[in-house]
Amino acid sequence: MNSELLNYYEAIEQASADMLSAARTGNWDEVVKLEGACVLLISQLKAAANASPLAPGESQLKTRIMQRILLNDAEIRHLAEPWLEDLDHVMKGKSRLVH
Repeated sequence: MNSELLNYYEAIEQASADMLSAARTGNWDEVVKLEGACVLLISQLKAAANASPLAPGESQLKTRIMQRILLNDAEIRHLAEPWLEDLDHVMKGKSRLVH
């Protein structure tokens, strides 16, 4: 088994879970920071995968990990929608916030 590649997938999954946790508490700065970590991990994963792809038996585990990452991502996006709408209004000078 190519545990190095699976370790990358698991690290990305953990980062996505941490992003979701931060999003649930409204800590968007932490979400952005963790997103940067994911970008780096994905880049490293791509380089490692080019050198040594996963074995056929590892694909099922990779698929399960990817499904969890996608679920986390979907929930993060759902949580971010109101925040993104507020940001869009602020950028257009139409803040909905009452001061």
